[in-house]
Amino acid sequence: MQTEIIKHNIKMEPSLYSYSLIFALPLMLFFGVYLLLFKMPEKSIFRNYLRSRRIMGVAMLLLAVNYSVHFFFGIRFKNADAAILMNLSTYFLCYWLFSSALTILLDRFYITKRRLCTHISLWIIYSILSCIVLLLLPKGIFQTVALLVLAVWLVIYGLVLACRLLRAYNKAIRIFEDTQADDIDAYIKWLSIFTYWAIIFGVGCGLLTFLPDKYVYIWILSSIPFYSYLFYSYQNYMIFYEQVERTLEIGNEPVEEVKAESEKELPKYFENIENNLIPWLERNGYTQPGLTIQDLTQMLDTNRTYLIAYIKEKYKVSFCEWITGLRLEYAKKLLKGHPEMSVQKLAESSGFLSRSYFIKSFTKKEGYTPAKWRKANME
Repeated sequence: MQTEIIKHNIKMEPSLYSYSLIFALPLMLFFGVYLLLFKMPEKSIFRNYLRSRRIMGVAMLLLAVNYSVHFFFGIRFKNADAAILMNLSTYFLCYWLFSSALTILLDRFYITKRRLCTHISLWIIYSILSCIVLLLLPKGIFQTVALLVLAVWLVIYGLVLACRLLRAYNKAIRIFEDTQADDIDAYIKWLSIFTYWAIIFGVGCGLLTFLPDKYVYIWILSSIPFYSYLFYSYQNYMIFYEQVERTLEIGNEPVEEVKAESEKELPKYFENIENNLIPWLERNGYTQPGLTIQDLTQMLDTNRTYLIAYIKEKYKVSFCEWITGLRLEYAKKLLKGHPEMSVQKLAESSGFLSRSYFIKSFTKKEGYTPAKWRKANME
């Protein structure tokens, strides 16, 4: 009976399983080599992005090695336990590499010697325990339970890393909202999408490792769109990286300490901001494209701490939401006064850098697109 199963597996090898590897392996090699060796703009600000790409490239090549062993040696059909061991160990290390590569795009100080040593040690311990479970424990209930524990450990480890990445992402979004008038958080949205996808994919990989042989090709094919999206996102992100990184640098700078000795003095300081703000509002200063909170603090002769506190205290919104609201009200005036104006011109005149973001923001607030709102208010 066992001989028949082995023969069945060997017959299955050149089918969907092998063909899926033939398709996936070259892609993984290309992605890994490209991310690792492709030349970057020679600017110091891209140093962290380059480091992230190299870590991601190493992770891709590590997975490519895993695929190569499966393809050239057929380890899945010769020793299923060894294949599972190799997969679990590879995934554990790749979870750390993937999460680190993405997290340092948002937090350049994430990788420290202590953190690196901790995760490498965890990987070594996990690999050793996997060896003990798969190669030394007798087959039966104890080995099955131990394998389930290892799988759960892998999933929990991946979830912890994903949560850390999402915390860095949410922190970056708060910085953007408090310092930028424009929708630059859209530039890093792919990180959030990829993280949730990675959670689903990572859990799936852990489960697919234990699937019967005839379903293993699903595990391989499912990785192709996942890593293709990651590669495309990395390439596209390079266009926006400099602006995002400069914003994060500003947001992480230590702010001036509030000079007020008690909360009673804050309204007085707010009054000074409001007095300086009136002429700026009267000349529609918020329509300046690319406006940042640094620009406004210089105009108002104040600091970021007070200005952010003032906006949140008086308007109950972030800097980005406040400026967007002012621009939308200005756009409505333009729509009434200049009905012939195109949506593109309307967005630019109101200070929006993106036509799509203008339409999205307008529709969200008014319930109509600018064109429909204009038509409804002209009747």
